Amino acid sequence: MTGPLSTLKVLDFTTLLPGPLATMYLADLGADVIHIEAPNRPDLLRLQPPFLDADGQVSASYAALNRSKRSLGLNLKHPDGPAIVKQLVKTYDIVIEQFRPGVMDRLGVGYEQLREANPALIYCAISGYGQEGPLAQRAGHDLNYLALSGLLSYSGHPDTGPHPLGTQIADIGGGTFGALVALLAAVIHRYHTGEGQMVDISMLDGAIAWNVLAGSDFLAGGDVPTYDSLLLNGGSQYRCYETADGRYLAAAPLEPHFWQGFCEAIDRPDLIGKLSLPGSPEMDALQAEIAETIKTRSLADWQEIFAARDVCVEPVLSLDEMAGHPHTRARRMIVDVDGPAGRVRQLANPLRFSKTSPSYRHYGVPTGYHSHEILGGLGYEEAQIEALAEAGVIG
Repeated sequence: MTGPLSTLKVLDFTTLLPGPLATMYLADLGADVIHIEAPNRPDLLRLQPPFLDADGQVSASYAALNRSKRSLGLNLKHPDGPAIVKQLVKTYDIVIEQFRPGVMDRLGVGYEQLREANPALIYCAISGYGQEGPLAQRAGHDLNYLALSGLLSYSGHPDTGPHPLGTQIADIGGGTFGALVALLAAVIHRYHTGEGQMVDISMLDGAIAWNVLAGSDFLAGGDVPTYDSLLLNGGSQYRCYETADGRYLAAAPLEPHFWQGFCEAIDRPDLIGKLSLPGSPEMDALQAEIAETIKTRSLADWQEIFAARDVCVEPVLSLDEMAGHPHTRARRMIVDVDGPAGRVRQLANPLRFSKTSPSYRHYGVPTGYHSHEILGGLGYEEAQIEALAEAGVIG
């Protein structure tokens, strides 16, 4: 197997979005990832249509998030389940899990229990609130983490307040990429010292860190941001404006030369000198004038006008428009991936390398698709594997 991470061997106990996306990126980059899931309790993502196969075992979202991983259906509540994990962890020296704190310990496969089998183990636990603290055992989803992080308190508008975003900021920004950075840092540490360690990733912690600009200003000066009060949260010319045909134009002409070019492009040079403080009445009035002007033409008209002007203005595209955009195609961000039910289009790995490109072995497969293969690699005879399947240990 090629790829910059081809020496990594990962046991993936995660479900839903943050962990599976992190391990998918690892697998794309060459890591050998075994996804371990309960045979009788499917990941919620498996149940979300559309499905790629006739019997509904593989949904499009599951197939994407579990790309290039092998699947082991394993019942960790059966007495023989943890023993298989402890055998695997002797050679699969990275574990990623996404349960509430203590769950893996109760199943007999927590960090302290597994490091006995492999002292160099790197064990990454992704959770909503972290392994300790008063909320550690509390249930949560992305919207809850964003609420507690403070991000939602200044992301919205005064007349509407906050609203759910179209993607999962805390899950992906805090969980997925937080886990990837920390995990690979732990790998480098182990390379130099031989030491494994526990990695504690909290999605709330990650979301709090996303306050890097507004949070830094608050901590230094005490100013608490509100809706439409900042340069970048709708309090300035930096915002989306509706066009005559009900579409939207994303305008971000912050620097003076971009602002001047923008005003000239919309044929409003009289606005150039009207910039004011974010959130001020003068800025509100300026926004209203821009909005009135943008609404006089269709999105296609504005695209033609701004195509030749480099002033930080772009159309708000739908997903089908994004997929067909020349730049998306040039960057090869949509790929065809093969699997048991045929070929399917998926989003590509966004990481680019000059020598070790991502590879896509197959999309996510039915639960236990590789169970026999994996146990055979551990030295189990076929009769032993069949007995484990009959006993409900594997699926």
